[in-house]
Amino acid sequence: MKNLLLLLTLCMFLAIACDDGETPDQSDVIEVDPALFLAEDLISSVTTEKCTLSDGTVTDCYRIETNAEPSDHTMGPWCPDNISDGAEAGGLWFENDELYDVDGAFIQNMATFYSDATWKMYNDDGTIKVTLTQEACQAAARPDVDPTYKNYCVECQPSYFSASSKKVYLIPVKPVKMSSSDAVDRMGVIGVAFNGINFDPPAPTDAILGAYTLAPMDDCGGHVNLATGYHYHAATGCSTEDTQSDGHAPMIGYAIDGFGLYAQLDASGNEPSDLDDCRGHSDDTRGYHYHVAAPGTNSFLPCFLGAQGSFSIE
Repeated sequence: MKNLLLLLTLCMFLAIACDDGETPDQSDVIEVDPALFLAEDLISSVTTEKCTLSDGTVTDCYRIETNAEPSDHTMGPWCPDNISDGAEAGGLWFENDELYDVDGAFIQNMATFYSDATWKMYNDDGTIKVTLTQEACQAAARPDVDPTYKNYCVECQPSYFSASSKKVYLIPVKPVKMSSSDAVDRMGVIGVAFNGINFDPPAPTDAILGAYTLAPMDDCGGHVNLATGYHYHAATGCSTEDTQSDGHAPMIGYAIDGFGLYAQLDASGNEPSDLDDCRGHSDDTRGYHYHVAAPGTNSFLPCFLGAQGSFSIE
């Protein structure tokens, strides 16, 4: 008992976090560089304001207001029109950690691919059933899919999202690292690309497939919903990258906690071998940063090691 009291006293005296034994190391934290964001995609200049992060920390955040559409690549296509169409007519779908071209043959073969004869997303003349209006998109993309759109390829156009809306990110100027035991698995926006488009959490593939619908991404890993417009579910190398002179994987944006987001693989095609549970590690050049998961995994990061800022639509 006496030894326990001495230990507790020592912990309090040294301000040691006795509950988990960890004190976050902030020495490898690097500030966000707002100059990396593309001016063409900013609605206004990046400003600084006080903000409260997810752990209650009050600090300075960058307010980044962006357009809903990227300036550095085209969007679409998503759904092919006919089962005879090649890969150039459609987008991508992920299954079992792999990316698949959504071409006509993929649509034609879905009953075999998913071992379920219910799948038949095309008519007898070979035309594929696609949502062609905003109303159809809304009915097919909602959680309780309208039965009318069973066996439809869901394609929502960027024009369905209000052109007057803007995406607003509040990201800490200097990230606040948490201890690994406090790492947060958060089902919210993961981060932002340099073109202002949001990296989103995993697409609800079980719900999509369970309704016998398909919502392909385009070749850039993005598609549209009516809540946030065009957004990414995979990093395929389309959006602007900040190439690293030492062969390290290129930087593709920032996580919502302010730490850098880098591609999965370096210039030699290798993934770092020392990533932590949140897919982060540190080096002398970039400090602590993340590497996104493979494009076919329907995931960018499993968790955040930093206290998060926020994302909203205005």
